[in-house]
Amino acid sequence: MSEVSSSALKLGVNIDHIATLRQARYALMPDAHNAEPCLIAAAHESEAAGADSITVHLRQDRRHIQDRDVFELREKIHTKLNLEMGNTAEILEIALKVKPDFVCLVPENRKEITTEGGLDVTTHAEALKTTIATLQESGAKVSLFIDPDPKTVEASVAVGADMIELHTGAFANVSPAGGQEEWERLNESCILAHSAGLQVNAGHGITLMNLPKLMQLPNLTELNVGHHLVARGVFLGLGRAVREMKTLMGSYPQLSSQEDSMT
Repeated sequence: MSEVSSSALKLGVNIDHIATLRQARYALMPDAHNAEPCLIAAAHESEAAGADSITVHLRQDRRHIQDRDVFELREKIHTKLNLEMGNTAEILEIALKVKPDFVCLVPENRKEITTEGGLDVTTHAEALKTTIATLQESGAKVSLFIDPDPKTVEASVAVGADMIELHTGAFANVSPAGGQEEWERLNESCILAHSAGLQVNAGHGITLMNLPKLMQLPNLTELNVGHHLVARGVFLGLGRAVREMKTLMGSYPQLSSQEDSMT
């Protein structure tokens, strides 16, 4: 189990939808020299604006990120690479070759538009244990994308995860800035996971509007944000969108100053 960081709140930038835009035109021309937008350029612009890691989801259906993208990002980015993946033998084999810094295991449904919910850790405990151990042996720290639920947090500890990423989608989808009931669920999970020694990350549906309420949660280490940043980047530029979010995140108290923090 990983040591919980005491540094300021970090931002992982998910660039899947940069690849979505590229694939809209170049899916049938994978080797086109003029394929755009360039995923590496998006990663470098995000890093220059303050991103602490770059996140991509290599899905089984390859709807956006392609195998070659993951290998190229591993080689060319300057920060950390966070690979989201379903627990399948095919994608695990690729991950072991890529050797990302972090892996986030997520549920995956071929018909979904985006990840719709958290992992059922209890049901798939044995399979997850094996995959987690294999990835950790390769040098990756492993996170589980889960709904904010105490039993699932406890199950994440039991299977040996280093981190969890709390699914903030239900919170984010309550207008205008997230409902109190969903916030309370996240709060309980943050406290429980941190006390159990897990690093606590969060992601899905995070925007500048709901971020202030989200930052009232204790013990967060990293937020993973994609769609909102890419959407704002259409009008403002991706770098500016990342800088705006990083600036707002700068008001989050460091873990070392929070009650019950760990050293």
